[in-house]
Amino acid sequence: MPATPPLARPSPPRAPDAAPLLALADQCVQCGLCLPHCPTYQMDRSEAESPRGRIAYMRALASGQMAPGPVGDGHLDHCLGCRRCEAACPAGVRYGELLVGSRALQAARRPPATRLHAALALLARPRLLAFLVALQRPLARALPRSWRAALPPPPRREARAEPAPPPAGAPIVAVFTGCIARPHEAGTRDALSRLLAAAGLASVSPPDQGCCGAAAAHAGDAAGAARLARANREAFAGHPRVLCLASGCHDSLARSLDGAGRVEDPLVLLDEAGDRLRFRPARHRVALHLPCTQRSVVRSDAALRRLLARIPGLDLVELPDTGCCGAAGLHQLAEPDRAAAFRAPLLQALDGSGATELLSANIGCRLHLAAGTTMSVRHPIDFLAEHLA
Repeated sequence: MPATPPLARPSPPRAPDAAPLLALADQCVQCGLCLPHCPTYQMDRSEAESPRGRIAYMRALASGQMAPGPVGDGHLDHCLGCRRCEAACPAGVRYGELLVGSRALQAARRPPATRLHAALALLARPRLLAFLVALQRPLARALPRSWRAALPPPPRREARAEPAPPPAGAPIVAVFTGCIARPHEAGTRDALSRLLAAAGLASVSPPDQGCCGAAAAHAGDAAGAARLARANREAFAGHPRVLCLASGCHDSLARSLDGAGRVEDPLVLLDEAGDRLRFRPARHRVALHLPCTQRSVVRSDAALRRLLARIPGLDLVELPDTGCCGAAGLHQLAEPDRAAAFRAPLLQALDGSGATELLSANIGCRLHLAAGTTMSVRHPIDFLAEHLA
């Protein structure tokens, strides 16, 4: 009798809605030029912790060639979403879109941990979040030490004289307030209004706006991100120019508005109006941190350098590019040990810089860096407004 053929092993099912992900993954030519720019590859020296390795895994899942597993999903979880690979990619792979789409499929089969789910729920409710953040300072001693380290209380809002009103008929720009930045950047928004007035611009902060949705999208909560996008699209309707202080929120907010309004980095706008601004001298050394999103996505780092160069006598020390600081949205909450390891070389450089304060243009980076140092960590907008002549 002829031998009975072995039963064929069934292939894993092809992922639903896989066609867009496969198209994005197929753009990767596997050249590896992204590897030197990837912070997780630099830390672990593992192909699985590189953009090339993750794209191979995402392609295999989407095509049904591989079943998902905890090891592969762990490597996907470790991705910081810094998108440094995009800036280095000669094939123009839209890695950010590929990552968000793959994490949405991942979340459908494996919901996020309870702690992350709670964090996302709070970010989607900025007023409740602001109320809880306001309780941090009076209740600080009662909070666990780990909580105090993870989220420093917001800076005290200094009382300052109202800026001179902009000229009648001045162009009006809308300002995005965000979620955790709503309480933490209240003083920064005051500083921005003073700088805008000096540049001949007026500003408004439309009500009913909320979180940009970046954290939800990167956690795989596509439906939550879509709800936040709709709310912001409605809130900013009729505002053709929208300023976003946080470089990490910029891209998500721009996608939310979907062309209904142009999202701009206020540092770029102020750089363009730089001839109208006059600054008084600075008398101390300042360190500058450039977030991944500012370097690779918004690309406002050159504008920031030009603005700071307008301050007479400023002794500026730019921290070395050691890779992502580790904040990466909710990564600092989901992977605190890895986040701290990414932050360590930056803090070491900061300690040896001789600076008395640190500037960084992204709220997540500032909170993460501030949790590891006693030095003042501020948005560059605060520093620029402080030195207005």
